[in-house]
Amino acid sequence: MYTRLIILTAIVVAAVCGLGGLGFHAVEKWAQGLEGARLGEFAEVAEQIRQDVKRKLDEFIQVEQRRKYTEYLYSYVPDSIVDTRQLPLLRSPLGDQLSNGLAYGYFQVEPDGTVVTPYSPGMPSRSDAQDDLARAVRDHYSNLFDNVLPSISLRAGGPEVSTPEPGTSDRDDEAPLGVVTKDDTATQAPAIAKGIQEGGKTRSQAYPIESFKQEAQQAQVYRLRRSIVTSNMAQPYLQQSDQTAQGPVPQAEITPLDQIVPAPGRPQVSADVPLPVGQSQQVIPPPVAPVERLEESTAADSAGQPARNPPASETVQIRVEPFVPLVVPDPNGAQSVFGGQVFLLRHVQIERRHLLQGFRLDEHRLMAEVEASAQSFVRDGMGFELPQVRQANGQATGPEEEPAYAAILDFGFGDLVLNLTETDPAWIARRIGDLRHLYLAIIATVVAAVGLSLVSLWHNVRAQVALAKKKDDFISAVSHELRTPLTSIRMYTEMLEKDWVKSRDKVAEYYRTMRQESERLSRLVENVLDFARLQKGRRNYVFRVGSIDECVAGVVEMMRPYAEQHGFTIRTDLAAAGQTRFDKDAVTQIVVNLVDNAVKYARSAADKTITVRTRNEPRLTIIEVEDHGPGIPHHQRKRVFEQFYRYQDMPTAAGRRAFPASEAKQPPGAAPATGMGLGLTLVKRFAEAHGGYVQIYSSDPTGTILRVGLATALSPDIARA
Repeated sequence: MYTRLIILTAIVVAAVCGLGGLGFHAVEKWAQGLEGARLGEFAEVAEQIRQDVKRKLDEFIQVEQRRKYTEYLYSYVPDSIVDTRQLPLLRSPLGDQLSNGLAYGYFQVEPDGTVVTPYSPGMPSRSDAQDDLARAVRDHYSNLFDNVLPSISLRAGGPEVSTPEPGTSDRDDEAPLGVVTKDDTATQAPAIAKGIQEGGKTRSQAYPIESFKQEAQQAQVYRLRRSIVTSNMAQPYLQQSDQTAQGPVPQAEITPLDQIVPAPGRPQVSADVPLPVGQSQQVIPPPVAPVERLEESTAADSAGQPARNPPASETVQIRVEPFVPLVVPDPNGAQSVFGGQVFLLRHVQIERRHLLQGFRLDEHRLMAEVEASAQSFVRDGMGFELPQVRQANGQATGPEEEPAYAAILDFGFGDLVLNLTETDPAWIARRIGDLRHLYLAIIATVVAAVGLSLVSLWHNVRAQVALAKKKDDFISAVSHELRTPLTSIRMYTEMLEKDWVKSRDKVAEYYRTMRQESERLSRLVENVLDFARLQKGRRNYVFRVGSIDECVAGVVEMMRPYAEQHGFTIRTDLAAAGQTRFDKDAVTQIVVNLVDNAVKYARSAADKTITVRTRNEPRLTIIEVEDHGPGIPHHQRKRVFEQFYRYQDMPTAAGRRAFPASEAKQPPGAAPATGMGLGLTLVKRFAEAHGGYVQIYSSDPTGTILRVGLATALSPDIARA
């Protein structure tokens, strides 16, 4: 049994260790999953920010792409007038301020290199130097001439305007407009993000924003009346001459846009209604005369003279190409996020005339839009930072701690690093720590439970082994106890049967001995049966009102011959206990077992007197049996009530000692070990069934007093038992 228990213990310990290791591995995997999930949240937030920024830029580019080319002029002739004989002028809606959303400082570059803006017909005069708008316009002009114009060309071969030869296509596919930069390195903004490196803790990913790519935009192709187009093409020169001779165009000559009514039954065609790309590719206008000749022809017609070159068509095709980003040097380069100024330019082709229109991208407004998008989509526990903006503002680059995630917004002309940070960087470590502590607590609980279970199992196994040995001793004791009276009865029966006994006194003595041995045998069998009934819960008690003194006196008279046979004298001291409810058989068994126990274990006593007494106490009836034997040691007084337990007195120099029946050894001259180890067990059970108790006291000078208390007023539950 112990071998199997050891094997089972080893298996359980190995299983607990394996489960502990798997649990620890699971906690580590959960921690990695938590970090991965958080990283996924950062990536999702970065993607949402990218989409929102792209949406804003797409809307901005769409609005700017659909903007009429005439709005880049200081004033223009609207394309929806009814009477072409009177061509009113409208003030450009862009002329009030340089900043318009993400756009700053609109301008147009003529084929001859002249720069036209909607803010003034020419360079602002010195008289306007004190005006903020005039000062801003002057700075804008200076920036265009100093940085933008040297970086672009209308032809790949040089800055001059090349007019196509007659007979060529209106769409000059041989690169009519080229945008070149002096330094290709200036087109990429520095990627500033602390911790963005291969193998570092910080994770980074590029998020392209294709809003500024030509493929993301659509070219516009539409037609306008030739007279309107011719008049608008002359506006820059007329305005400059007017500025020189007469001053700015009077406000009265500018017709509001809401007062211009298109001709009845004639659809309005403007830059706001672009043709599809596929359709625009099929529109090829017929060859027409150069613009200068068209102007001459128109002027001759207006003077009433025959036109030398009549127009080939009443409409003119206008093609507006998508915007192209251009990064040019910035006078304040240290304060630029992208390492230079970003301009968006588009090519406008009016038959054979090529123009450049564009504006500067307001990077401060762009940064504000990025910050607004980031502020809208960051989640609880997240923060964000634009390190390039901090560097441009002269602040420290990078946060004190490494960012959790770095999103690199690629605009095509430069990168913008958006660092997503944890507002509480230690929360993941705390959650992982709490989980590990919880796991360790669970493991400790499991180990403690398994340990206690194994200890209990070992204890139970030892108890079962001890109980098995006690049962073996019990069987041996029962065999001995039953064999002794049976042997005596058999011997006397054979002697009487063979008529070997001639004396009448001997015959009477033998019959009396046989009767006593039969009674003893009956008591042994009754003890065994009572114990079996108690173990199975089948012992039924019958409580009746009667006198305990009479019951005790009857038992004493029954046990007196047995005691006298072994040299003992029984003395009674019975008080008037009165009437009470008790189970007669149980009380009889109590007195019989106490007297029998005294006879068995006090045979070597000098005083062989056994005293049986009763007395009354409040709510109790006391039964005491006193002998003058060796007594029961204090450390054995609880064990003697255990089932199958017996003790053997051994006179030694230190006193007497009790032993289990399996360990008892017979010293020379000592009385043989007797009893089955059930007597006091039954006494305790019967006393408890009466709502009482049993206790052991020492007698004076030697011996033992076994005191049994029985309740006089039984509770209803006990009375029904």
